Amino acid sequence: MMLTRARAVLRSAITTFVVLTLTLWLMPGVAGTDIVDTLGLVVLVAVVGAVLRPLLLIGITVLGGWAAMLLGVVAQVVVMVVALRFDPGDRISGLPNLVTAAILAVVVAALIDWMADSGSDDTFVREARRLMRGVRRHDRLHRSGARTGRAWPGKHSRSAHRMLPFRRLPPGTEPGLLIVQWDGVAEPVLRWAIRAGNLPILGHWLRTGSHTVRGWHTGLPSTTPASQAGILHGASRQIPAFRWYEKETGRLMVSSRPRDAAVIESRLSDGRGLLRDGGVSISNAFSGDAATSLLTISHAALPGRTAKGWAAFMASPYGFTRALVLGVAEVFTELHQARQQRRRNLQPRVSRSGAYLALRPASMLLRDVNISLVAEQMARGVPVVYCDLVDYDEVAHHAGPARPESMRQLESLDRMLGVLDRLAPEAARDYHLVVLSDHGQSQGATFRQRYGETLDEVVGRLADDVLVVSSGNLALLYLTGIPHRADQRAIEHAHPRLISGLATHPGIGIVVVQGTDGPMAYGPGGSHRLRDGTVAGLDPLLPYGPHACADLLRHQSAAHVGDLVVISSVDSETQEVAAFEELVGSHGGLGGWQTDAMLVHPASWPVTGDLNGPDAVHRQLIDWQVMLGLRTAETARLSLIRES
Repeated sequence: MMLTRARAVLRSAITTFVVLTLTLWLMPGVAGTDIVDTLGLVVLVAVVGAVLRPLLLIGITVLGGWAAMLLGVVAQVVVMVVALRFDPGDRISGLPNLVTAAILAVVVAALIDWMADSGSDDTFVREARRLMRGVRRHDRLHRSGARTGRAWPGKHSRSAHRMLPFRRLPPGTEPGLLIVQWDGVAEPVLRWAIRAGNLPILGHWLRTGSHTVRGWHTGLPSTTPASQAGILHGASRQIPAFRWYEKETGRLMVSSRPRDAAVIESRLSDGRGLLRDGGVSISNAFSGDAATSLLTISHAALPGRTAKGWAAFMASPYGFTRALVLGVAEVFTELHQARQQRRRNLQPRVSRSGAYLALRPASMLLRDVNISLVAEQMARGVPVVYCDLVDYDEVAHHAGPARPESMRQLESLDRMLGVLDRLAPEAARDYHLVVLSDHGQSQGATFRQRYGETLDEVVGRLADDVLVVSSGNLALLYLTGIPHRADQRAIEHAHPRLISGLATHPGIGIVVVQGTDGPMAYGPGGSHRLRDGTVAGLDPLLPYGPHACADLLRHQSAAHVGDLVVISSVDSETQEVAAFEELVGSHGGLGGWQTDAMLVHPASWPVTGDLNGPDAVHRQLIDWQVMLGLRTAETARLSLIRES
């Protein structure tokens, strides 16, 4: 421990010396860069940092939220400004010059640390361990004050600790469950990356037999909000798509909008979600009835004063400031990769400019914040944590699910598993790790690229006053002039050409509507009656796999489903789909790998049922909680009764 600390201090001193030397050299009007004076300034920076950073951390903790983010950036600059102000060589004068030099020094420090780490996570792990030890000390003092003379719950031997095989611990020290969601990763993509050796951490777990991987079928819609409604609350039928229209209120619901997500969660929650009994939700769409929700969309707030992981990340020189600087570098990387696609004329592809240039570094920043928040909760010993990491999904939408830049994001997620494993000895209890995805992605040129017009324009030629709401290659169509859900007879009376016009379009594979004998699926050369499987002509469901009929039939019972459900065509040879949005990698509907999600869990754990749909994954995770002693069989039974 002492040797590690000494190395860290030496590295910090060398880095600070190099940073100050470069900063003073780059600043115009600086008379000289005397080595002795610079060494004195290195000591001064360390002293000022030791005095000011704890005070600034207290301020960040008290403020929380956006203020913490702002103060976190300012904190690094303030430390450098104060140190430069008292520079023994008095080489920089005037507040504007001091601030400029401080900002330059912070940027240079972030770049040097990144180059020195050479892609490793050593510095991040070191800072996270420091955070966890501080949290444990704080909680130990708090609990000992509340329960004098009693042992701290969760404290036990850490020998040979790893988040790997299951082992039963003494009563009161049950192992916790850490569930990490890799957003958008299809099972075939995961298996391919493991076989290629690109995921060394996860690959090692599978090859040594500690964990196993299996696929699970998401059903329709294959999108994050529907999957998390099922996984976290066992109520996926409340969500028909990523976005939809509600005729009763005339409201367009978008599940990524905090206001709408809060309304949706009020419909999902019955108090018995996956994360009840002290669980924590991090960066999810919904809370799962967690006791603590951090960066959860339905709660629409940044972490507050109690989230020390948020404050520590913002205050640390290896936290937000470093991520911000590297995020700018990520933008240039994205511009280069997009240019490479254009130069090679790689097809299919979409534009990778605009808002996406901000989304890519933001997802990287969010990943580091999330891991810091998870580390804090592990130090607290909370029983269950569910965290969503979106890095891969965001990049795959615009680059393609199996393109090199998407694989790079997948590799970074694998590194985060290694980080969590290295942090495990600092946790207040043992944690078992489960990794899962909420859906996959399917590739393909977009509908507009293929046919020169959008789906909205196609519908506009066939009918008036029809609202088209698209999510990937799934679209819900609503006849807004009819107050209730319209059946086939009503639609054909109002718009005689609409159903047939859509069904015969080369870019559309399935059109579903309520017929006189139940839901009907129409395609270019035939129809399929969903209730009894009667097919006339060519079966439109054939290219979509064996689950298509059941998926569509179940989807018809979802709340607020469209009067018409439209799914794009799928290429039987390449399994490519034509998204109705401008995304080369899409999900939400059927076709390709978008419904092929994955689940990685300890190999010795039993799987008690067929993992068909997110509600089934919810049941399985609850069974494992009961097995670990984190949930009673009675509360689990009540949850399953409600779900059924």
